[in-house]
Amino acid sequence: MVYRRPPSRFGIHSLSIKLSVLISAICLIAGIFAAVFMLKSEQKQLMLQENEQLTQYNARFSGQFGQLIDSKINIAEQANAVVARELFSGELERSASTPHFISSDEPLLRSSTRDGVSAAVMPKANYSPYYQQLFTHSEQLWRVISPTLLQEFANFYLLTADGFIRIAPSTWAMERPDNYRTHDAINFNRVGPEPNPNRLTLWTPVYYDTVSRKWVVSIVTPIYQNNEHLALTGADIELSSLLRFLPMDDKQQQVFVVDGQGQLLAHSSLDEATYQRYGREGRVLRLSDFITPQLAELVGKALNSGQSSMNEQFEYEGDQYLGTMSKLEGLNWYVGMYRKQSSALEALEALQIKFLALFILYPILVALLLHQALYQLVLRRIHLLVDAVSSFAKGKMDTEFPPEGKDEIGVLNGSVKDMSVELANTITGLNQRIKEKDIAERAANRLSKAVAHSGTGVLITNYQLQIEYVNPKMLEMTGFNEEHFTNGKLLNVIAKEMAIFNDDIEYDLRTRNYWRGDTMLEQIDGKALWVSLSVSPIRDEEGGVSSYVVSAQDISFVKESQRKMEQLAYFDTLTGLANRTFFRMQLRKSMALAERGHYAFALFYFDLDEFKRINDTLGHDSGDQLLVEVANRLKNRLRTEDTIARLGGDEFAVLLSGIESHERARNVAHTIQHTLNQPITLGNNEVIVSASIGITMAPDDSSEEDQLLKHADLAMYEAKAKGKNTYHFYSSELNAAANERLYIENELRQGIRDSQFHLNYQPQVDSRTGKVLGFEALIRWTHPTQGAISPVKFIPIAEATGLIVELGEWVLHEACRFSARRAQAGLEANVSVNLSVRQFQDANLIPSLASILEQTKVAPKNLHLELTESMLMGDVGTAISQLHDIKRLGVSISIDDFGTGYSSLNYLKRFPVDVLKIDRSFVQDIPDDPNDMAITAAIIAMAQKLNLNVVAEGVETKEQMEFLKANNCFVVQGYYFSPPLSEQAVAELPEVISGCEATTE
Repeated sequence: MVYRRPPSRFGIHSLSIKLSVLISAICLIAGIFAAVFMLKSEQKQLMLQENEQLTQYNARFSGQFGQLIDSKINIAEQANAVVARELFSGELERSASTPHFISSDEPLLRSSTRDGVSAAVMPKANYSPYYQQLFTHSEQLWRVISPTLLQEFANFYLLTADGFIRIAPSTWAMERPDNYRTHDAINFNRVGPEPNPNRLTLWTPVYYDTVSRKWVVSIVTPIYQNNEHLALTGADIELSSLLRFLPMDDKQQQVFVVDGQGQLLAHSSLDEATYQRYGREGRVLRLSDFITPQLAELVGKALNSGQSSMNEQFEYEGDQYLGTMSKLEGLNWYVGMYRKQSSALEALEALQIKFLALFILYPILVALLLHQALYQLVLRRIHLLVDAVSSFAKGKMDTEFPPEGKDEIGVLNGSVKDMSVELANTITGLNQRIKEKDIAERAANRLSKAVAHSGTGVLITNYQLQIEYVNPKMLEMTGFNEEHFTNGKLLNVIAKEMAIFNDDIEYDLRTRNYWRGDTMLEQIDGKALWVSLSVSPIRDEEGGVSSYVVSAQDISFVKESQRKMEQLAYFDTLTGLANRTFFRMQLRKSMALAERGHYAFALFYFDLDEFKRINDTLGHDSGDQLLVEVANRLKNRLRTEDTIARLGGDEFAVLLSGIESHERARNVAHTIQHTLNQPITLGNNEVIVSASIGITMAPDDSSEEDQLLKHADLAMYEAKAKGKNTYHFYSSELNAAANERLYIENELRQGIRDSQFHLNYQPQVDSRTGKVLGFEALIRWTHPTQGAISPVKFIPIAEATGLIVELGEWVLHEACRFSARRAQAGLEANVSVNLSVRQFQDANLIPSLASILEQTKVAPKNLHLELTESMLMGDVGTAISQLHDIKRLGVSISIDDFGTGYSSLNYLKRFPVDVLKIDRSFVQDIPDDPNDMAITAAIIAMAQKLNLNVVAEGVETKEQMEFLKANNCFVVQGYYFSPPLSEQAVAELPEVISGCEATTE
């Protein structure tokens, strides 16, 4: 057995102390490295979080700003559609009054409403009747749309290629210099065909408006008609009103906005005075003048490369910065933010200093303790252990225990120390949990207050969509109290009008766990509120849906704006009735229902008889008042399910649903006529109007939309032909008559080219002697296949198509040649020729007439032009002037069909006429009708008092001739003496004709 001497206690203690010192030194060095690594890692993570937070912050505001831009574009495009349709989709009504110009002596014509709602301006050199109408109609349209648009924009305007500008409010137009032209504006050139071939709505660059003294940006949309760029609509938005949505006042970071050319639009440090000064001086704010050169260089690179976003770090004057930038696509703007890194690292640097100080003090303390242990191996260690335990028992968790050792005291020290560490960790964990709980409670309280004070209505439901929470904003929006919502079903808050979509909403929530859209919420007063509703899931730790959060944003103003736009798009602004666009939509729907065989309806198409005469006599304001009264009467008398529309002017249409028989349609027609026949007071005048109504039944008359409208139009014209103030049902005969008119129109053109026409001449005879005094030239048409076609058929068609001017000129040539040949033969050469309305209103009538007289060498006194009363009663002043021009040529003038028109004796004495021709309608019933005899005698007596010659036409019997002679009318024309004859037959007539009974067949 080998005896081993136990090691010296002092040696063990000395080695233990040395090892303790060495281990303490190693732990100290490792701890320092671990602390440095931890601080570096924490610094890197903090920078990543800071950069991500800055990027998300920028992206969120950029997205919100983009939504604002989209809403502005949508409103501007809707307004452009209304302006294009109302002012450029068709010919403007000619009822526009003359605008009141502020001054007509300047190069620019300016017109402004008294209330300053809008103003218009254009170069005086470009003014025309078209722009007279555009001044008036655009002013009326701007009164309707500008109150809505000026809530969204600083102004709204229309620019045309000829320099016409209509703008609201009126300030801009009234302060334009006299030499200003539309093409000087960058807005007009920007949306032209070359720079904007796709005809898109564009944003202009930001510019300084010298009128409002504001920096503005414009939305401009072109207007085309027949692929021609006619005009544009534009809306200006003050830059400051757009930028107020950006967080310019956030002290944590700097915010800036630049456009694609590098012009600075906003900066956190840029005051309003500086921005205004740059605008007045015409200078551009450059990015490099207001931010660091390094950031300006980075932004410039992003602009040149076309990047849509940027995240960079840069150094300036010894400080590190974080920067981010994102692009606003619609405007070609960039929103950027940047902040100092030092602001994020200040807390970390303070913690680093504390760590370093701790790890410097720690080895000093350990060295002192080890030093003391060399001298006091037992007692001092025990005392230290007792003191440490006492200190720990008093709650000082950071108490330093004596170092461990292999001896009993060292083992005890280690055990006590381990126990203290476990206790300290347990207490620290409890404190940490208490702290985390406190933080969570504060966060939950803060979130609860944010939801409670949110400007958006919020509901929280469980998984079964049962409401558990409602915030005050939702109570305010609906008017209900909290008890109404609590434990109720989510879908019950949706208004009844939208309940049809509840199944779709519930299906989406069960399948996709979210739903988003526009709907209406029920309110306490029974009304409904339009909201943008979003239902999003709240998930638990396992990812399952535990509840739903519902947010509701009030969009009633947006819906109201859309409703007003739809009102302008589909309803007549004067009467409030449906316009042509809406009527065609309803007709299309009715036709689709009728095709299925379970629906029938009647289409009424009518206009007001003599509306033009009332409009011209009493003025356009009275005409508008009349149209409004007619519309109100129709709305009051017809059913709510019937569609009443004003198609334009005085044309109206009615869709009567559920009308299956002619009898029911006839009853409605009687109702409309009786309603309209009641007197209407227009100012100091009382008028009675009537309507000519065309009726067609669907689907019996046609299954096609356009064909049905055509049938109704044909029926209406047939009603007018029957004497107006009546109605007429469409029939296949009307279609045949229309086809016949079309056939005659086509053949009429060919007949003029092929010289298929000739003249017959009816003698005018002195009834006392039988001597021929002259002839009336009457046109006849001999068709190569149809034979003789009556003038009753082709003259109205020639009048309607304008061919009567060419045809009438040929008649004048032929009649004058006839008169010239008779004069050369020494025979009576007087010839009468009827002038049509188109010929009389033709500006070339006088030159053409003079040329014919010169070419044919006929004596002007031998030519008598016959005009009807109605031709002279439109524009009386112009008619009198035209008559005097004719008289200056030496030609005689006759009033044909006298007594059947609307002439006034006051006008008659002013007309330079020579002859009155008594219409055959008064002569043909003599001597059977005493009234016709009295009227004829009165016309003859009046003509004698006015020193006018009288000719009676349509004389066919001896009794008629004797009556006329007895009343001193001696010049007669009719079959009693002779029918119309060819020129060859006229040559065979004796100079004196004896009368005989005859018929007109």
